[in-house]
Amino acid sequence: MRRKKPRTPPPPSPKRQQEEPFHSPFRDIKEQLQAIGSTPPPAAPPPAVPAAMPPRRSSDVLMQREKTVFLAEMAGVTPLPKDPRGRVEKLQQPSPKALYPSDECEALADLQDLVDGRGAFTIQYTDEYMEGIAPGIDRHLAQRLHRGDYAVQSHIDLHGHTVEEAKVAVDRFLKSAYVAGQRCVMLIHGRGRNSKDNRPVLKEQVRIWLSHGRLSRLVLAFATAPLTDGGAGAVYVLLRRASRFQKK
Repeated sequence: MRRKKPRTPPPPSPKRQQEEPFHSPFRDIKEQLQAIGSTPPPAAPPPAVPAAMPPRRSSDVLMQREKTVFLAEMAGVTPLPKDPRGRVEKLQQPSPKALYPSDECEALADLQDLVDGRGAFTIQYTDEYMEGIAPGIDRHLAQRLHRGDYAVQSHIDLHGHTVEEAKVAVDRFLKSAYVAGQRCVMLIHGRGRNSKDNRPVLKEQVRIWLSHGRLSRLVLAFATAPLTDGGAGAVYVLLRRASRFQKK
């Protein structure tokens, strides 16, 4: 009877690597952070040593050196003799003469006119015509002014102005014209048809301004303009000649 050979057992199969059900990218993060924390920080660089500042020279030493250099340069120079006339003072320029009288001069002039019994303008005033003539001026001058014998060199329109605004505007306008050497100017005051009670308020005020106060010192005569220039709504004013424009 034949004997059966014993079977050799099969070699053991290699163990398969255990597969992880999910991907874990941060599995070792704790060990990595501990390794980073245990690493000592780099040493800080040593502080830079500032460069040594050069010693500062005292101001006294510098001034003494400059004085020494100056005296060395001026050695052998002969100073100029003193002027026998002494020190020449700067001449003071005389203040320019005012082109029109001041308020104080006007007040004194008005007082003197009152004492001498003169000074009032000769006035004619109606609804359609007004004229004023300075003392000592021939009335024919106002008539020529009314006819338009003098060329109007500038004008101002007072429509839309209050009495206060018109007074300031007329004052500035006449003074500027006087300084510029203008002789004949025109004031457009209107007829007052749009004012309260249809009164020509500005016309009445213009008559007062031209014949009283400081503006009257600049005026020779005034007269209502002809119809071609507004008639009763405007007035011609003949100014005196400024002192610098007077013929010599």
